[in-house]
Amino acid sequence: MTTAPDTSPSILIVDDMEENLVALEAVLGSLTQKVVRARSGEEALKAMLREEFAVVLIDVLMPGMNGFETAANIKGLDQTKDVPIILLTGASVDPNYAYRGYTVGAADFLIKPFDPWLLRTKVNVFLDLFRKNRQLAAQAEQLKRLLTSDEAPGAEAAPGPAAASTGAAAPTVAASTPAAEKPQKPPGSGKAGQPTTAPHPDLPPVPGAPEPAEPPQPAAGDASRLAEVAGQLAEVELLLRDAEGPDKSRLADRIADLEQAVGRLMVTRGT
Repeated sequence: MTTAPDTSPSILIVDDMEENLVALEAVLGSLTQKVVRARSGEEALKAMLREEFAVVLIDVLMPGMNGFETAANIKGLDQTKDVPIILLTGASVDPNYAYRGYTVGAADFLIKPFDPWLLRTKVNVFLDLFRKNRQLAAQAEQLKRLLTSDEAPGAEAAPGPAAASTGAAAPTVAASTPAAEKPQKPPGSGKAGQPTTAPHPDLPPVPGAPEPAEPPQPAAGDASRLAEVAGQLAEVELLLRDAEGPDKSRLADRIADLEQAVGRLMVTRGT
């Protein structure tokens, strides 16, 4: 069974004297938090690089790297710069120590002997702040995962109005033109690949050509008009044949051919 890592905040206490470390452990014991010891500034920096702490308590007067230098080094590292620091010192100290402590980045400054209840209260504030920051970080990570999953490639977006209308026949300009303004199709015009006029009845059918559409039945006025044209052509033919000259005869022959064509047209249309 996998055990979840311990994420409870820890406390680091830094002092070169054993009795001071024991006293601090006794005061902070009621907080039920893990307390880690360090006997020097160098040891404190190593511990902070190995483990995450909610707050650090540092004694100012230590041999080698003193409390101010230790605090400045902690604030100078990106990994530990946000950890709050409480500086502790004796009663007979320089009045400028407090100012110097805040200058190097300490969050608080206490003078020994200090009230145990006051120290626990201050430390507990930083513990609560650490827990809330952890909770906010977890919520931010969860929100980031949700956003990443929603924006993952391959997720199909719901079709919008433009996509929903894709594929539908787009309205043409002619569709919005009034009926009176639409261009009329010339008589006899057909679709592409089809003859635009009816084939001559005397011509042989073209192999593979589509069958001509059934011609519309003429009205009564059309029949009378064809008969009238045929009569006029016959009269012109007689007048030309009575006249002299080879050109007149050839013209009369052509008119005779037209008469026959009109006759066939009348027969085709059932007149």
